[in-house]
Amino acid sequence: MSELSDQEVDPGPLLPHLFRISRALAGRLDFLSAIRSVAQEISRFLPYDHLDLCLLRHDGTLSAAYETGIETAWGRKETAGVQNSPIRELLWGHVDHILSQDATADPRFAFPGVFCAPIHDHNLRARVHAPLVVAGDIIGALSISSFAPGRYGPRDVAAARYVADLISPYLFALREAERSRQAAIVETEARAREEGLRLGARELTQALEQERQRIGMDLHDQTLADLSRLMRDLSRPGALDAETVLARLDDCVADLRRIIDTAVPSILDMFGFAHAVRVHLERAAGGAQVEVQDDSQGAPDALDPVARIALFRIVQEAINNAGRHARAGRIDVRIAAQPRLRITVADDGCGLPEDVRRSRKKGGLSHMRTRAQLIGARLSVRSGRTGTSVSVSLPAGSQP
Repeated sequence: MSELSDQEVDPGPLLPHLFRISRALAGRLDFLSAIRSVAQEISRFLPYDHLDLCLLRHDGTLSAAYETGIETAWGRKETAGVQNSPIRELLWGHVDHILSQDATADPRFAFPGVFCAPIHDHNLRARVHAPLVVAGDIIGALSISSFAPGRYGPRDVAAARYVADLISPYLFALREAERSRQAAIVETEARAREEGLRLGARELTQALEQERQRIGMDLHDQTLADLSRLMRDLSRPGALDAETVLARLDDCVADLRRIIDTAVPSILDMFGFAHAVRVHLERAAGGAQVEVQDDSQGAPDALDPVARIALFRIVQEAINNAGRHARAGRIDVRIAAQPRLRITVADDGCGLPEDVRRSRKKGGLSHMRTRAQLIGARLSVRSGRTGTSVSVSLPAGSQP
């Protein structure tokens, strides 16, 4: 590397080119179009075979190179560590430029872990590198390469530094605008998820209230009515024998158990998740062949009660949909725990009706999505002519 002061090179002859570069940049909204808009003008006073810009990201890594002339692996690698860059000394601010007469044999570009394959793959011999600097901070580098060794000298370094100084503020503005745009996208998506969860929770609350009312009506119209009739009959001496009374009481108890099991899946607590799923599947299958395969070693039963009941309700609804809508000949449930807890309900039916699949405002699928969101689970529904598959999985951090 040779020491060089920009003042040693008269910028006068370059001014028309620099003005045209400035005008060409105006209105460019992305890095690639920016570099390509100025590439031809740069080639008029600084001939090259390959030209690229690399920018430092806010996390300290390098973005993919924005290239013109030829395309290399530098432009295909989305991010890279500065420590592996052949121009890391420049990016770290240890030198103010790099001039290499033959990069293929330059020891500065040969160190353990260096990502210099494009230099050799494309025979990039002579190279000039100038830092992109804004307010004293290095934000990237301008690199110019030629197939011809010894092509560049001190005047070319000075010209490259003039170009780098000219375009740095514009590239900085583009980088910050892109960062703001990405932040806005993330914030918008987060708000959308939050709003969707809020609406889903409200709909689920409404559904739970409707379920409470249904249970109340079942108790009033069925169990209470049966007990009232039994009391009236018992008030008449000799109207009923003991065997009849016991039979009717057994019916009332069975009805109460059905209502309670609907509200709180006691079988889940007594016999475990897989058994509760199997019992519900056999009840709801509607004549279809059924199978429950549990490869999880009881992983769902180790979850906290809220997550376990939510998973059961999701699986319960998926089974109900398969039995009610799909006209399935077979329904399979698989419970797996590697690499994460995943429960899949699959059938060989005709698929869910279009209105059921597309509705996000109300109904079973909407409640399934909301229950999944509330426990941090991921729900996937795939439905077609050959059947439906519903999968719910918990991230590794949510598992015991």
